[in-house]
Amino acid sequence: GSAFTEILRGEIQERYLALNNQITDLYHVYMQGQMAFEPDRIFFPDANSTLRVAYGKVQGYEGDDAITYRHFTTLEGVMEKDSPEIYDYDVPERLREIYRTKDYGRWAINIGSETKPRVTVPVAFIATNHTTGGNSGSPVLNGNGELLGINFDRTWVSTMSDLEFDEEYCRNIAVDIRFVLFVIEKIGGAEYLFDEMVFSE
Repeated sequence: GSAFTEILRGEIQERYLALNNQITDLYHVYMQGQMAFEPDRIFFPDANSTLRVAYGKVQGYEGDDAITYRHFTTLEGVMEKDSPEIYDYDVPERLREIYRTKDYGRWAINIGSETKPRVTVPVAFIATNHTTGGNSGSPVLNGNGELLGINFDRTWVSTMSDLEFDEEYCRNIAVDIRFVLFVIEKIGGAEYLFDEMVFSE
């Protein structure tokens, strides 16, 4: 830790701050150019350190030719990526056991049909909310103010939305609150926390 701090302060920090100041100055020029190019467009001020509220709807999108992205992912997707050799993809053994036994409890949903049921657990969903760096951890609410999920990312094609937001393609990604509750109960064994919550159907 101290060796890293020494290198940071002695070799990196001064150069980093100088470059950051240059970027800030250039961004002013960039914004002046945008405003001159689109004089009738309404430009909003920087919202850093302020409350941000975005609105949209849960919705998939059409990607490259003949590729359609659904608006949600499921536990199957998590298990398809499970890899003990890769830290970020090494799922807990308890989750593997739950998946094997399909012990989903109240968090199970059927995304199949009556004749061919497919029972799983919802994990994440995408929506047309315009998010940016700093929105991770924000609650995602429905029109009744009920918590649906927690925002944590954008799709790859949405990374350009800081410059140009396009509702056709740009999607934020939120973890489904049902998956959060599933993990609390089934993996964390902390269902006593539910006594402090009110659930809607």
